[in-house]
Amino acid sequence: QVQLVESGGGLVQAGGSLRLSCTPSGRTFRRYAMGWFRQAPGKEREFVAAISWSGGTTYYADSVKGRFTIGRDNAKNTVYLQMTSLRPEDTAVYYCAAGGSASTPARGYADWGQGTQVTVSS
Repeated sequence: QVQLVESGGGLVQAGGSLRLSCTPSGRTFRRYAMGWFRQAPGKEREFVAAISWSGGTTYYADSVKGRFTIGRDNAKNTVYLQMTSLRPEDTAVYYCAAGGSASTPARGYADWGQGTQVTVSS
């Protein structure tokens, strides 16, 4: 079982940056692919980015390409989401997830964090 904890969310102005982190609450390590998803109030959960265990393969939603970067540090079993040029439409709760391979569908991930709020003011 993997327990994931997101951190780094907050309130920023449009054009600002935030760095989200996702780490296991314990010390267990496995070769998981990782993904980031987000959900705004009244909206469906949507894919943001994913990364393979090695870090050699990444995927991004069209809405965040060129602005967000996903990375990982396997020594810490941690995945990051560096967000720049933030827009009000990026406002959502952001969730990290662990799965067997990098993929876009939510069904590909078995373990999920509790989420961290990102709010971007106009």
